[in-house]
Amino acid sequence: MALSDSEIRDRVQSVLPGIRSDLEDLVRIQSVSADPARAGEVQRSAEAVKALFEAEGFTATITTADGGAPAVIAHKAGPEGAPTVLLYAHHDVQPENDHADWDSPPWEPTERDGRLFARGAADDKAGIAAHLAAARIFGDDLPVNVVMFIEGEEEVGSDTLVPLLRQHHDELAADVIVIADSGNWDIGVPALTTSLRGLVRVDIEVRTLAHAVHSGMWGGLVPDAIIALSRVIASLHDDRGNVAVAGLKSSPAADVVYPEERLRAESGAVPGIEWIGDGSAVERLWTKPSLSITGLDAPKVEGASNTLVPAARAKISLRVAPGDTTANALDCLRKHVESHLPWGAELTFTVVDTGEATSINAQGPAYDAARAAFATAWDGTEPIDMGVGGSIPFIAEFLEAFPQASVLVTGVEDPDTRAHGANEGLHLAEFERVILAEALLLQNLAAGA
Repeated sequence: MALSDSEIRDRVQSVLPGIRSDLEDLVRIQSVSADPARAGEVQRSAEAVKALFEAEGFTATITTADGGAPAVIAHKAGPEGAPTVLLYAHHDVQPENDHADWDSPPWEPTERDGRLFARGAADDKAGIAAHLAAARIFGDDLPVNVVMFIEGEEEVGSDTLVPLLRQHHDELAADVIVIADSGNWDIGVPALTTSLRGLVRVDIEVRTLAHAVHSGMWGGLVPDAIIALSRVIASLHDDRGNVAVAGLKSSPAADVVYPEERLRAESGAVPGIEWIGDGSAVERLWTKPSLSITGLDAPKVEGASNTLVPAARAKISLRVAPGDTTANALDCLRKHVESHLPWGAELTFTVVDTGEATSINAQGPAYDAARAAFATAWDGTEPIDMGVGGSIPFIAEFLEAFPQASVLVTGVEDPDTRAHGANEGLHLAEFERVILAEALLLQNLAAGA
């Protein structure tokens, strides 16, 4: 028998203290997948996740593929003939970096002003906790069949996700896939993420000399590598700040207004800075390509000698618009750099990594079920369809592996979550709404089967 909305709300309140305790225990495990010295912590995290779902009556296993980090797959049956829902999250986290930048210890969850601060408190151990809470609310009366897939290497690029999906394809197959690794538009405003930009990262090295030479003896005749590299970098944008690489694609964005005061506050832009590029704010952030220089190798200013620098390197980070491909973006970027290399300088062009953009046609019964659940959980506030300027390449891999499934991208984050940075925090009131929404979603999906 289906639960009423009020019964589900009551059960959310009942399970919430235990779920928070479970989340805090998970957060204390330093499951930094990028740190080989903490591989044991990643394993311990997987074991803790497995134990949590086993305690709820799931059949759970820890699995790996091609030497990757441990993932947890867990199953629990609902009524015969009910749809199957795959719930995704990841248990690995980013490095905490300098503890001095944190206002409280990064591995000890601390509540301040309605937020729970710690590394992984939001990204993405709160996603695991939300899935656990939805299962706990229904106990042994799940309205749908549930498969949990809790990955262990999302923060290092999900290198073995495709082998895992291939290796466990049949047991992961589902009618609906809920990926809890995104966020909401604002506190009090839920969202479905329907587009994400892809990513192309390359290192370019520009060389003008076999070795350094005296700048007084040879300056004025021989170009130095930093000047040559600077000209290449300067060619990557036009005077208005639009990406000037020919052949890259763009797509339209949702009709969403991003208030100027929010842009200023959330971006951390200095007061006098002007925005770059053309189009609406959300087009520039979500559905147009962007390009940044995220690293430079050249002599430091302090201690620099009077010599012409023979070689200089830059890391280019190109965000690929939904509707474009990384293959096209790489080809366009390579041709642009080669055609703007000045004075016969030598170029080394090295691909670091890539990840495809995602565009989801969020129409159909599963999306209707999600929107209804969100509107109820947020007391009548309808969710918006939101783009994300960052990249979650594995979503495209889920879409490719399970083309018949409806993929819903949701999450617990908000504009002030500070995922990956110091003082990462989970907004506890929003977390409660996320749990309620997921429980309502599972029941809505069963009713629509």
